[in-house]
Amino acid sequence: MRPPIDIYGISKHYEDIIALKDISFQVNKAEIFGLIGPDGAGKTSMFRILTTLLLPDTGEAYVQGYHIVKDYKKIREIIGYMPGRFSLYQDLSVEENLSLFASIFGTTIEENYELVKEIYSQIEPFKDRRAGQLSGGMKQKLALSCALIHKPEVLFLDEPTTGVDPVSRTEFWGILKNLKAYGITILVSTPYMDEANMCDNIGLIQNGEILSIDTPGKMTQDFDRDIYAIKTKHKHKFLNTLKSYENTYSVFSFGDSIHYIDVRNNVKESELISTFSKMEFPEFNIEKIKPTVEDCFMDLMKQE
Repeated sequence: MRPPIDIYGISKHYEDIIALKDISFQVNKAEIFGLIGPDGAGKTSMFRILTTLLLPDTGEAYVQGYHIVKDYKKIREIIGYMPGRFSLYQDLSVEENLSLFASIFGTTIEENYELVKEIYSQIEPFKDRRAGQLSGGMKQKLALSCALIHKPEVLFLDEPTTGVDPVSRTEFWGILKNLKAYGITILVSTPYMDEANMCDNIGLIQNGEILSIDTPGKMTQDFDRDIYAIKTKHKHKFLNTLKSYENTYSVFSFGDSIHYIDVRNNVKESELISTFSKMEFPEFNIEKIKPTVEDCFMDLMKQE
């Protein structure tokens, strides 16, 4: 029996641009699978293919056992899709949008209200407000409610938290975890590496290729290089100097700090402090840290 999402060798080209190159992965039932990568990595093309909106050049894919080309009508009945760009009717009210999507799938708000209650109850006080007048976080909740109102078996969410405030992002991921209890399989894409830890499994994607697939914990656990976080008031100068330092394996900006990896693995922290001090760097703090998914992604990019 096939898993809910089953992909083999999917490729897609746009003239000279390779959007997807031989992509293969599976998503298990009631799992949150995150497709993690920057803009232009190929995430949206993958979502459009799986939701039967775009034909692949090569490869096969199945959603709930249905072929994405031969059975596209059936797939459209059993999936929920929330595209990256807000695509609901701006001139319709919150309630009118939800009622419309329910009627398209032959159901009603009342019939599946329990499924969307946690989300919709937060925007229901504004049910008469036009969708175009909602805030980013409220638009996100309305779009998710519309994608869920027919009780889909598989849910596709393409960068659902882009442009949304941190509080709404946290709330959104909490809602997704609760949806697993209904047996819904979720494929979600995001450019935010910190959201990877919210997923059961993740696939790191760049330039149309899958770099790695694993659980977030296993991916960081298997990272075999020592990483140091450096904090300084002169971050830009420090970063540029380290880029040309002969023993630098990898260095990049990470929030308010710099993540540094030395080519000499297991180099002592005291040795780095001594070396960097001799470079006439201004005051800085350095400490060994555990790797993040972003560190894994940057390392895989370096190996490409």
